[in-house]
Amino acid sequence: MFLTHLRDDAVSRGGKMKVSRVAGALGAEVTDIDVSASLADGSIGVIRDLLNEHEVLFFRDQCIAPSEQCDMARLFGPLQTHPAYGTVDGLPEVMLLESTEAKPSKIEVWHSDMTFRQHPPSVTVLRGVTIPAVGGDTLFASMTSAYDGLSAGMKAYLEPLVAIHDFSQGFKESLAEPGGRERLAGALADNPPVRHKVIQTHPETGKKVIFVNALFTSHIEGVSPLESSEVLNFLYRHCVLPEYTCRFNWAVDSLVLWDNRSTQHKPVNDFLPASRALHRVVSEGDLPY
Repeated sequence: MFLTHLRDDAVSRGGKMKVSRVAGALGAEVTDIDVSASLADGSIGVIRDLLNEHEVLFFRDQCIAPSEQCDMARLFGPLQTHPAYGTVDGLPEVMLLESTEAKPSKIEVWHSDMTFRQHPPSVTVLRGVTIPAVGGDTLFASMTSAYDGLSAGMKAYLEPLVAIHDFSQGFKESLAEPGGRERLAGALADNPPVRHKVIQTHPETGKKVIFVNALFTSHIEGVSPLESSEVLNFLYRHCVLPEYTCRFNWAVDSLVLWDNRSTQHKPVNDFLPASRALHRVVSEGDLPY
């Protein structure tokens, strides 16, 4: 059993918050905190240290406005928009992630957000808006722990490698739809393939992480297609071993922050014909890393 520990430096109008680990590799639930009040009085800043420690943070019962969600994400950097998703009226930084029976989500695989960008997001802030009665969980995996679990020989082999991340790979289903390529023509033009090192160093913790994902990584440079495929498939399986993961069950007004530089996540689309809607805001990261 993991012990709940109190943060003496995290007192706000919401009270002294409690932080409880949820799994061995990553994840902590933060309770006894009013995020809205903590944003107002500045005490929310301690969240950065907690995120560096736990990689993903879970909050319950946080009825915050979309503008406050933006304020929380700004703690970690300027906000990014997305070239393909709908947004909340008047707030282009607040993406609407909606999955319904008529228009189900196409995202089924493990990934880090928007690694097709030269500067992928550093942190993602996601809030539950419409939540099904059953299902719709999100899985998270620590790329720090996954790196630590590699053999010394594999670490040495991967260290110099560079991989290509491609918007068109991540949105291939949408592009294949009638009119999809025309609808996303601007996004394709604005997001050519980019190069990221396979192994990154986290800019705040200094820890090594694995930085490839099945949604956006197309191939590894400088090796044969077969070698690239075999290495990536190994990493995709290795990165999501159960011991590197945790799972979150959503409710309305649940709020989740994760470090996009050191985690991957996967939605569990097991709730149809019910609907699910989430609001997402992301902070721009550095040129990796």
